[in-house]
Amino acid sequence: MASTCMLVSNALAADSQVRLITLDPGHFHAGLVQKFMYPQVSPEVHIYSPGGPELQDHLKRIESYNTRAENPTTWKSEVHTSKDFLQQMVRDKQGNVVVISGNNARKTEYIYDSVAASLNVLADKPMAINPTEFKRLQKAFERAERNQVLLYDIMTERSEITSLVQRELAHMPELFGTFDPGTPEDPSVIKESVHHYFKEVSGKPLIRPPWFYDITQQGEAIPDVGTHLVDLVQWGCFPEQTLNWKKDVKVVDANRWATTVTPEQFKRSTGLDTYPDFLKKDVGADGSLQVFANGDATFRLRGIHAKVIVVWNYEAPPGAKDRHYSLMRGTKASLTIRQGPEENYQATLYVENRAGVPAQQFERTVRAAVAKAAVKWPGLEVQLAGREWRVVVPEKYNVGHEAHFGEVTTRFLGYLADGKLPAWEVPNMITKYYTTTEAYRISRSKKAKK
Repeated sequence: MASTCMLVSNALAADSQVRLITLDPGHFHAGLVQKFMYPQVSPEVHIYSPGGPELQDHLKRIESYNTRAENPTTWKSEVHTSKDFLQQMVRDKQGNVVVISGNNARKTEYIYDSVAASLNVLADKPMAINPTEFKRLQKAFERAERNQVLLYDIMTERSEITSLVQRELAHMPELFGTFDPGTPEDPSVIKESVHHYFKEVSGKPLIRPPWFYDITQQGEAIPDVGTHLVDLVQWGCFPEQTLNWKKDVKVVDANRWATTVTPEQFKRSTGLDTYPDFLKKDVGADGSLQVFANGDATFRLRGIHAKVIVVWNYEAPPGAKDRHYSLMRGTKASLTIRQGPEENYQATLYVENRAGVPAQQFERTVRAAVAKAAVKWPGLEVQLAGREWRVVVPEKYNVGHEAHFGEVTTRFLGYLADGKLPAWEVPNMITKYYTTTEAYRISRSKKAKK
């Protein structure tokens, strides 16, 4: 591409009001973008869809936001259903920003056709789920630049407070040193995410669409949830630096394995009594689904070895929830986020002395580093926790996953107002999706793990 930043179209510059279009909403993330109102965004949202239960679920979610007792929204949904809903959306151009979150089988197609029509796009991850779609995504970025529109994916994990503080401390040499390069067998950066098929969202049981269990429609582990983890590696190790997917990253290894989902669990999750035809290819001899929703990938990024791991279980144990683990190992200290029962399933950041610095000296260094970070996040403190130091985060910063969608949307709206994305964002998105889809290719060339 000729340039690393993308300029907003003249059409948006002439019409400062943002008008949303929601395209084929099939995932609850599409609704979460509208959990809050934004002053520069029109309350009227045009929705283009083939119709069906996923559309109805989306409309119910928006209505629940409009009718809640505290801080209700005022969205007005204008629904357009037809077999050629994508072409109709392109013809109508009822807005200037397309929100895409749903079935991933056609997502890259949706993205390309939207930017080709000179519409800005805010897309849920993943924007590509295999190497073929990665090539189409590259063309979409090129087309977006030519048409002077923004194409951006929703990276909510960058808003999580422990990830923000971990990144901040990792770039304080007096505490962290420099990144330990690690090895493929012992990576110095590890990101692991554990998710569950059955859970509650906005206080209600989440009904999954049946295609969520089909890897050809949802995507496998690393191209799907792994997108967030690879993004955190890039964003955390090389903040605001431009990466080159051809030179800076090498995928060393990748694996995939299945989660077993019984017919009873499938019914509880989807409300369906039987598997649709497209899932029958994944049904084992015992009648259970074998869903290849788990995977890992090891890669080298500018000399640093990293590993990302994605696990999908059916349901969390009582009191537990989705979990995140993150290690960033430096020459002086290790920074680790854990979210297990010892932390009451609340993401918690720990600092460990790796260089054998005397305890009192290390304590002074830790306290000074956290005090420096507290300039950005007032109230941060540290407490001794065995051989580590625990970073204590005020509760006001733990806003939750759903609120992060509003934060990402607000950032995107700021980019629209500025007329461009940060220069590093597009090259780094391309690098990220190359990494995830190359890991997909490698994992499928090998025998799956048990």
